Order: sequence, then structure tokens, then C-alpha cells
Amino acid sequence: MKVALVHDYLREYGGAERVLEALHEIFPEAPVYTAYYNPDSLGENGKRFKSWDIRPSWFQKFPFANRLLSPFRIFGPMMFESFDLSEYDLVISSSSATHLAKAVITKPETLHISYIHTPPRFLYGYVTSFNYKKHWWSRIGGEIINHFMRIYDFEVSQRPDILVANSKNIAARIKKFYRRDSVVIYPPVEIGSKYYVASSKGKKDYFLVLSRLVRGKGVEIIVEACGKLGLPLKIAGTGPELDNLKKLATNYQLLTTNFLGWVGDEERVKLLANAKALIVAAEDEDFGITSIEAQAVGTPVVAPASGGFLETVIDKETGLLYGGPGAVTVESLVGVLGEFREDKFKPETLRKNAEKFSKERFKKEILELVERNLSS
Repeated sequence: MKVALVHDYLREYGGAERVLEALHEIFPEAPVYTAYYNPDSLGENGKRFKSWDIRPSWFQKFPFANRLLSPFRIFGPMMFESFDLSEYDLVISSSSATHLAKAVITKPETLHISYIHTPPRFLYGYVTSFNYKKHWWSRIGGEIINHFMRIYDFEVSQRPDILVANSKNIAARIKKFYRRDSVVIYPPVEIGSKYYVASSKGKKDYFLVLSRLVRGKGVEIIVEACGKLGLPLKIAGTGPELDNLKKLATNYQLLTTNFLGWVGDEERVKLLANAKALIVAAEDEDFGITSIEAQAVGTPVVAPASGGFLETVIDKETGLLYGGPGAVTVESLVGVLGEFREDKFKPETLRKNAEKFSKERFKKEILELVERNLSS
């Protein structure tokens, strides 16, 4: 059986790339077709893909491709439709940013499975890291372009034989925007030997944020809530909002917020394991892999009662839920942090919940889906 993997682009490392890695572990000989590949921008994570057979589109040779990738997303369909996948029996597309990877054209007899992290957030009114509406001219142009892209996004979403949603939350979006049913397979989370259950006695005196520092993640809410309460907070991550968050933190006399910048895998695990709790404030998170990673090392999660967190965090058992749609505010977070007691959470309960989202489970469910549909 000849297999091909398709991915939006490879220039940053996040949840979608972890899914791609797991798929590549299942099918190690499969080439990866992508719109654009920039190993330099991946930093240390670039070595993860060094030995892979990666086949970028014609856009790879375009001048200033890295800078033009976002505005050129309107030509995304052309990039993916240009790939010749006629020799493959199975094609699995997976993407997070534009979801145009599912636009690839396959033979009628080829099984095409598309793993959907979310319908494109910028097309359907969800908060994104880029605010194209801040200027009148970009708002008008963006709305016109997005209108046609929504039409095309719907059309190409009908091409795959099977749509796989990364959560029930995303399955509902797929039903709403694409009018199709989907299979729910949660993304893979590393909870293997490098993770361990930390006892509450080993916890340090800090709360943790582990996130890209971009709009929509709600990190400013966390900084302000912890600042008001005088709670020690460590923030691991980088992004365009870093300077704004640092300025916000200086508004409080008790300078208890520590910005750590980018951290590697080993330091990431240590930070998660030793934190009193992981705090998140993204109101409409698609899934939330970091919340599972925290629970895997015995650390409870303080998260909004919305989006993917409703599927990953069990209120008062593996963390505390607060706010809800339209109600994730500094005041609601201050209220729940005032109720937080780390001794109320059992590390073994947290670990057991995390095991439901393991990489082994992901691989097993993907293989079962493939075998079931190739044999039918």
C-alpha cells in the first residue's frame, strides 16, 4: 500500500505538527506534501523532520515566500491541487492554519482521510492571532477575500472520503460549516516515560502559563488576575504579545510574573510537573493539548468552561473550570483562583484522565479507521 501525507506548511511546531509526527511514525516511508517548508524557522524542532521525504509546492521557490505565506493563502488551493497523488492508495491530510491541505485531488479509488484540527478560524469568526480588521482597507479587502474562501473551503471539504475531528467540539463545527459528519479521534499527547506523576509535596510555589503569546490565548487575563492576587506566575512561550504582557505585568507592585521565553521539551516537562497549576484562558480553544500534558505529570488545570477544555478537564477532579463563552474575564479567573487548593487534586486521577489521550491510542484508532475503510 502506497501512502502519502499532506500538511499545510512546516515552519512552526505545535499540535498539528505533533499529529503529523504520529502519522509519520505509523507510515514512516510516506512522503509529506506541503505548501512550504522552512527548517530554519523550526529552530531545534527542525531536526525532527530532517530525515523525512518532504515535498513542498511551487510556492517554495517564490521570492520572500516566508513573509508572503499568510497573504498568499488565497492561492493555497492552487498549491495543493498541483500535487500529483495518482500513485497512492491512501492519502491522509492534516492541517491547522488554512485547512487547504484537504484540497488535494486524488483518484476515485484512493482513500482520502482528512484530519481536521478546526475549520479555518479566520473564516468563521473565531479569534485569531492576526487582526486583519484593525484598518478599514484591510477589513474590506479581508471580508471580500474571506467570502470567496469560505465558498471554496466548503467545496474542498467535500473532497475527502472521511473527515476526522480532533474533538467533539470540532466535530460540531464541521457539522455546522461543512454539513458533514465526522469521526472523532483525539490528537496524540506524549505521556510516556519522560512524564511522571509528581506528588503535591514536590510542587513549587508558582502557577504556569505555557503558550504562544498571541492574540486570542487570553494570557493578558492571566497576568492581570495573578497580579491582582499577588500570585507567582511563570510564563513560558514567545510571540508578538510579549512586550505588551511585560508592560501589563509592571502595573502591579508585586512583580511576581516571570517571563521564561522559549523552553525545550525537558524544561517544559519540569515546569509542568512542579507547577501548582497550569492556567489557560483561551475562550474557544479547539482542543488544548497542553492541558493534557499538565495532567499527565499530576498538575491540575485552571481553564475556561468552553471549547475543547470541556472534554479534557474534569471540573473539581482534574482542575477547575471558570467563566464560559463570553465570560472569561479577569474577575472570573480571580474568583476561581481564590478557590484553588492544590491538595484537592489526586495525581493518579489526573494521570488516568491524561491516558485517554495517549499517542498509542491515537495510532491504534487511526490504523483501525484505515483498515476498516480500505477493506470495505
